[in-house]
Amino acid sequence: MSDSLNAPDVPRPGTTGRPDTDGEHARHLPGVSVRHTRAKGEPRFPDGPKADPAGSHFERRIRSFQPRRSRVTAGQADALQRLWPKWGLDIDGQRVVDLGELFGNDNPVVLEIGFGMGEATAQMAAADPGTNILAVDVHTPGQGNLLSLADRNGLNNVRVGNGDAIILLREMLAPDSLDGLRVYFPDPWPKKRHHKRRLIQPEFLSLAATRLKPGALVHCATDWEPYAEQMLEVLTAHPDFENTQADGGFAPRPQFRPLTRFEGQGLDKGHVVNDLLFRRVQR
Repeated sequence: MSDSLNAPDVPRPGTTGRPDTDGEHARHLPGVSVRHTRAKGEPRFPDGPKADPAGSHFERRIRSFQPRRSRVTAGQADALQRLWPKWGLDIDGQRVVDLGELFGNDNPVVLEIGFGMGEATAQMAAADPGTNILAVDVHTPGQGNLLSLADRNGLNNVRVGNGDAIILLREMLAPDSLDGLRVYFPDPWPKKRHHKRRLIQPEFLSLAATRLKPGALVHCATDWEPYAEQMLEVLTAHPDFENTQADGGFAPRPQFRPLTRFEGQGLDKGHVVNDLLFRRVQR
């Protein structure tokens, strides 16, 4: 499952992202891509996710992602229109979110940053209905697909966030409000000059630590070995986290993380996938 929050304009191998076509609209059969010429200023999804929910309210900074507005099928558009008011969250940075109110219960909440098309997220939600998943991405087709999967499979423990996960963590989540953090297959930004765009950095971990409860699990996975080594280095060095592995190394893939199609393709090509499992230390 590639991480669309951290995806460049050109999609990584194994993804299906394509440049945006402004006119998709849900007026035809589900699963059929459609085109619609919108009037100037007309919102793409009037009842769905906003194109730039935070707007200019926050300082411009180096982002670890670039939004991709690729082709949206009619079925995805329908899910965005129908389900966004119920299960969607625009990350505008203007309020602190009451997670109990958002999910309608007080079950543990795990934040997933970057969910691709949402298949693995839906599988994890179905396998653990007692855990709520707040899944954040900026990839519109993936947002629609995950909403559709949640609706089709009766998954009431999934909410979809649209926008910058940094703004969500910094402005919209209360301290000690999260029971876990998942970052699966973020963009590795392989060129050295782009390493500053990688999500897993000391500053990000310090912010995340303030929102994670003591004992919360941080789970990262990547098929880019240099990035895996960097993740291991920065997590090991951070005082707020400890490795769950006695040898201080990488972890076996836990059963709760599904083997994704993207991951399977990488394994077929000889790629090495590394999982990292760290815990938020007790204060």
